[in-house]
Amino acid sequence: MNKKMSRIITQVVLVLVVLNLAAEHVLAQAQSSAGQAPIMSITVSMERPTSHYYHVIFRAEGLKAESVDFKMPVWTPGYYRIMDYAKNVKDFRAEDAAGRSLAWEKTAKNTWRVRSGKAASVVVSYDVYAFNRFVADSYLGDDGGFITPAGVFMHVAGRLRNPVTVTVIPHPDWKQVSTGLDPVAGRPNKFIAPDFDTLYDCPILIGNQEILMFEAAGLPHTIAAYDLGSLDRNKLTSDLRKIVEAAAELMGELPYRHYTFLIIGPGAGGLEHLNSTAVTLNPGSLADARSYQGWLAFIAHEYFHLFNVKTIRPIALGPFDYDRENYTSMLWFSEGVTVYYEYLLLNRAGLMTRNEVLERLSSIIAEYENAPGRRHQSATLSSFDTWTGFFGRSEHAANTTISYYDMGCGLGLLLDLKIREASKGRASLDDVMRTLYRTFYKEKKRGFTDRELREVCERAAGIPLGEIFDVYAATVKDWDYAKYLAYAGLTIDTEPRLLPGPWLGASTQDQNGSAVVSAVEPGSSASIAGLTVQDEILAIDEVRVTQRSFVETLNSRKPSDKVKILYARRGLVRETEAVLGQKKEPSFRITPLDAPTSGQKALLDAWLRQ
Repeated sequence: MNKKMSRIITQVVLVLVVLNLAAEHVLAQAQSSAGQAPIMSITVSMERPTSHYYHVIFRAEGLKAESVDFKMPVWTPGYYRIMDYAKNVKDFRAEDAAGRSLAWEKTAKNTWRVRSGKAASVVVSYDVYAFNRFVADSYLGDDGGFITPAGVFMHVAGRLRNPVTVTVIPHPDWKQVSTGLDPVAGRPNKFIAPDFDTLYDCPILIGNQEILMFEAAGLPHTIAAYDLGSLDRNKLTSDLRKIVEAAAELMGELPYRHYTFLIIGPGAGGLEHLNSTAVTLNPGSLADARSYQGWLAFIAHEYFHLFNVKTIRPIALGPFDYDRENYTSMLWFSEGVTVYYEYLLLNRAGLMTRNEVLERLSSIIAEYENAPGRRHQSATLSSFDTWTGFFGRSEHAANTTISYYDMGCGLGLLLDLKIREASKGRASLDDVMRTLYRTFYKEKKRGFTDRELREVCERAAGIPLGEIFDVYAATVKDWDYAKYLAYAGLTIDTEPRLLPGPWLGASTQDQNGSAVVSAVEPGSSASIAGLTVQDEILAIDEVRVTQRSFVETLNSRKPSDKVKILYARRGLVRETEAVLGQKKEPSFRITPLDAPTSGQKALLDAWLRQ
C-alpha cells in the first residue's frame, strides 16, 4: 500500500470516528434531558494495524463529579493470572464535551484520575499496544485483530453496572467483526452490553475470518475462524452441533440466545465466556482422527464452561474484583470437573467411545499421580495458589505443584461413581450440576460456597462424602481408585513397572539450539550428579549434543550405564558423571472386569455409552 492510499484510509477512519462520537453525544444528551441514565460509549479503531496499536475513545456522560477514576482491569476472568494490562497503554488524554483538556494523574498502576470539575461529559482517549495472539491478551496485525476487552477497554470506578455501547471501526481491508455482544439494530459494528462485566466477557475478532452458521437446540450458533485449513467444514459444524445438543440435554436448557465460537488463529489455549469461547487452532495439528478428537474435547471443555464457571460458579468468582486476585479453593471443581465433562459430552454426542473415554481418564490419572508435586500439593491448595504457581513453571513449581485440571478430573470421576453407587442409580453428578444451576444461578442469582457444593453432592448421594472432600481433595493422601472403579465393574493397574529406556531425570528446553536444563526431578540421576536448572548440556561422553540430539543420545544408552556429562554453568565449563537409572511408574490403565455383576454392568451402561 502506498503512502497516499494509507493517508486516505486514515482520513476515512478518522471521519467515521468523529461521526460516531457526534451521534453518541447527541444520543446521550437526549437521554440526559429525558431523565434517563446515560449509556457510556466506547469507540475502538485501528488505523495502522502494523503499528499494533488500537485507538480507544471512551465517552462518559452525566458523571458531574470533581474527579473521575478511569481503570483498566489487571486480569481477565477465566485466566487466573495478573496480566497488568495497563502496561500497554500510551498517550492517555482527557477532555470535556467542548474539547477542552482536563488535567489527570495516575494514582495506581491501573488508575487514571481525571480532574473533571463536574463536567457533564468526560472523554478519554488512549492507545493500547496489542501484539500477543493469545486468548487472554490482545492482538493487532496486518492479518486481523483480536480484542480481550479487559485488556483494551477501561471503566469508570464504581460504574461497572452501567450499560455501555462499543463501536468497532475495522480497518477498511477487513469485512468481519465477530463477538458474543448483542448488535445494535441498524448500526453496523455497534454493540451493546448491559454492564461492564458483560463487556469484559465478550472478546472481539476482527478481520476477514470465515463465518459458518448452524442451529442447535433451536438456537443460532456461529463459527468465526481465522483459518480452518483443510478441515471439513460440514463435519465441524455437525460435530459442534452434537456437542451443543448433548450439553442442552444434560442441563435441560441453554442460558443464551446466541453463541459464537471464535477460532482466533495459531497458538495455544482457550478461554470460556458466557455466550462465546475463544480458542486457538493450528490447522496442521489436526492431521489424524485422534488429534481432531482431542481438539473437539478442547472445544467441548471451553463450551461446557458456559455452565461450570460462567453460570455454576464458586461465590468468589463473581462479581469480580478487577484490581486484584480473586482467590478460591474450588478451581478443581470449576476447571477439573469440566475436564471430566468434556469426555462425557463427547461420549454422549457419539464422538468418543467408552474405551476411548477410559483411555483418556487413565492418561490423566497417570499424569498427576506420577508427578513429583502430587506429594506436596492438594487439589484445593493448587486451586488457591494458581495465581502464583500454576502459570509460571519454574523448577520449584514443576516439582512441588499439581494441576487442578487433572486432579479435578479425577475427583469428578470419583464423585460421579460414588453418587451413582450410593444412590443405587437414582442420581449422578449430572444431578449435582443441574441442582447447582437451578438453585444458585437461576434462583439465588449468586455463586455457591464450598460448604453448599458439598451439601448438594451429599444430598444427591444420600450419604456423607468426607473421604472425597476432606481427604482426597484437601490432602495429598493416596486415593482408593480400585474401590470406586469397582462400582462400575472396572479395575485399574496401580502396580509400578519399569519403563523402557534409561532415565536421567533432567528436563531440557531449547535455547538457540542448545539443551538447557529446565527442571531436575528430586532423587534422580541428574540430581545426584549435581545438575541444576540453567545448566547448558554441551556433550555426553565427549560427543557434542544439541537440544535435538540430547534425548536421542541418552536413549542410545542403557539403564545403569555411566555417562560423562560436559556442561556450562555461569560461564564455566564443568564435567560430572551420572549413572543412568530406569523410571518405575504405574500405568493406571483402566479396564473392564471379565465378569462384572449385573449391578456393575448397569452402572457402567448408565454412565458411559459403548
